[in-house]
Amino acid sequence: MAHRIYAISFASVYPHYIAKAEKKGRTKAEVDEIIRWLTGYAQKKLDSQIAAKVNFEDFFDQAPKLNPSRSLITGVVCGVCVEDVEEPLMQEIRYLDKLVDELAKGKAMEKILRK
Repeated sequence: MAHRIYAISFASVYPHYIAKAEKKGRTKAEVDEIIRWLTGYAQKKLDSQIAAKVNFEDFFDQAPKLNPSRSLITGVVCGVCVEDVEEPLMQEIRYLDKLVDELAKGKAMEKILRK
């Protein structure tokens, strides 16, 4: 059975990512940079995906190029160890959650983007 989050529009969660970052003094531009790094979307295409209100499943299915370095993302987010998530789509969503979490915790962008 598919998780409910798969059918939720990415656009409905996106403002929460931004709010979480901005509350800690980070920016929408940094959130967008993280999303682009993870998914390979260009900013224009990311904006159009948000405007089209695509769901999480389509958002990740249509991602131009998932970053091969995303496997370096480890740790716990929402009580879940991201590297132990078995379902590929849920793991992509958790990777994104973890990156936004690291941003909100003040981690440097080079470290967040696994450079």
